[in-house]
Amino acid sequence: MATISHRIAGPGAAAASPRAGRRGAAAVIAAAAAKGAQRARALEGASDELRAAAAQCLDWAPARRRVRGAFAPVLPTLDHCLFKMAPKEIQMEENYETNSKGVEIFWKSWLPREGTATKAALFFCHGYGDTCTFFFEGIAKRIAAAGYAVYAMDYPGFGLSYGLHGYIASFDGMVDHVIEQYARIRGMKEVRELPHFLLGQSMGGAVALKVHLKQQKEWDGVLLVAPMCKSCSVICFMRLLFGKISEEVTPPAPVLKALNILSCLLPEAKLFPQKDIGDLAFRDPSKRKVAEYNAISYCDQMRLRTAVELLKATKDIESQLEKISSPLLILHGAADMVTDPQVSKFLYENASAKDKTLKLYEGSYHAILEGEPDDRISTAINDIISWLDSHC
Repeated sequence: MATISHRIAGPGAAAASPRAGRRGAAAVIAAAAAKGAQRARALEGASDELRAAAAQCLDWAPARRRVRGAFAPVLPTLDHCLFKMAPKEIQMEENYETNSKGVEIFWKSWLPREGTATKAALFFCHGYGDTCTFFFEGIAKRIAAAGYAVYAMDYPGFGLSYGLHGYIASFDGMVDHVIEQYARIRGMKEVRELPHFLLGQSMGGAVALKVHLKQQKEWDGVLLVAPMCKSCSVICFMRLLFGKISEEVTPPAPVLKALNILSCLLPEAKLFPQKDIGDLAFRDPSKRKVAEYNAISYCDQMRLRTAVELLKATKDIESQLEKISSPLLILHGAADMVTDPQVSKFLYENASAKDKTLKLYEGSYHAILEGEPDDRISTAINDIISWLDSHC
């Protein structure tokens, strides 16, 4: 049985940034209300109560936690293999923990069935805008059923952790939050002596690689799913958000310079306009509809500082690919239009790891663990488990 405890703030806590002026706060609330209403309309078959919950402003963690609480009972009923076919009797626990920087972090564990020997511990890094409490629940349960202790956290500003929704003030700072939280977990007696692996998906691939680069000798392997690990991938991703897909890889230098200046002046401001890239990430349309129930994901315009930090982080990783020495598994959909599979090939070819594997899935899109036909999802998850089995 999962356990959870957290504080709920009053309604006013979710309204707007404390730094916003009265007029700015009104604009923020109006924009959030419009986005919430749009999200609510997309929920096919949802009750009026769920639609009302989804329409809330999610800028701050207390609101996201309330909304997650409203949606949690519905997840097992959703028409998706990750929910319908999730293994039973997995031991789960949820926690909120304030770290050394004073940020309250949400993290969760999925452990093998009682009496099952634990082979290793797997630590998950989620993608941009995501949380570890939706699709990853089903993925984690399958991996736990195979004998692995699985741990995941929401980054500050994402999911159930504290912070302004969708805001990355510093990518390196976010990585430091991940390192600290996972160091605490890895120090627990039930995990301490086990092999430790990192699993990063999409932007979480960049997070996992940065963690590895900062802790070269502390991980037994890195697993990446459709990783965002080269600056051209971020630029492609941003163009998709703006509704423009261009063959040109790098924007003009003045554009990048202006973006940097604006991110200093208005770091929390949102870029516009935005295109919904869900249809490019999910090959199976029915699974795309289920994704709408991930009600606390960040699907608004990318914030200025976030965009700049993603570019900086991937450029930094690109300059250090030869330092990636850990055993490496890379999974990528060959038809991915969100993060380029050629970037995964580039990573595979340039990483110094002697033990490295690249798997490309013909015809698959970006969300290979969530948005593909059931058999392809099972194949990808089984490939992860098989690789872990071979390295324990």
